Amino acid sequence: MKPKILTTIQTYSGPLFVADLFAGVTVALVAIPLSLAIAIASGADPAAGLVTAIIAGFLISFLGGSRVQIGGPTGAFIVVVFGVIVAHGYDGLVLATFMAGIILIVAGLMRAGNLISFVPEAVVNGFTIGIAIIIAASQLNDLFGLTTSGLPAEFFSKLEVLWAARGTVNWASVGIGAVTMVLIVGLRRVAPKFPGLIVAVGLTSAVVYLFHLPVDTIGSRFGALPSQLPMPKLP
Repeated sequence: MKPKILTTIQTYSGPLFVADLFAGVTVALVAIPLSLAIAIASGADPAAGLVTAIIAGFLISFLGGSRVQIGGPTGAFIVVVFGVIVAHGYDGLVLATFMAGIILIVAGLMRAGNLISFVPEAVVNGFTIGIAIIIAASQLNDLFGLTTSGLPAEFFSKLEVLWAARGTVNWASVGIGAVTMVLIVGLRRVAPKFPGLIVAVGLTSAVVYLFHLPVDTIGSRFGALPSQLPMPKLP
């Protein structure tokens, strides 16, 4: 299958470019905070999530087989990425990514995707719910502003550490997190096409800054984000 850019570029026009430009800006407004959040939840540096979203988004759009295609980070990988980083570090994650790419290429050449039709729906639902529970548990530390020495990758061990730190709850962090979730869900229901995610993050971040609330931010925890793309290197 040829990349769609090779076939659509011949009939591409100015109006299509304008429409794609606005669509790209909309996707970027959602992908930027999402990539930062997923990187942090995965145990990686937020800069890694931002750079990955930029480069991977470009490659997916450039080499994809669909004319209308959106590529971005997904929460389902948080559990896998977090476990790899805890066990093998960031270099291990890069190596695992290369290996996963090779496996996907081989699977695609063998038409292994057709096997998905044999997976029971109950398995898919159980997988999705399980991933959601694990992701939610991994975010309780930041949501409640707990003070811990580090979270293990195992689910039940993580819950034990969180319960032991229950006396260090930061209620300002709880309030900001709750308001952010309410805004995201509410704006999605009221205006599904409106970028509610970026609005919710922007408003609550402004409240934290203006009222000097004792809440950890990306800057206070990880430092400034890079102003340019880093040079690639092998692990």
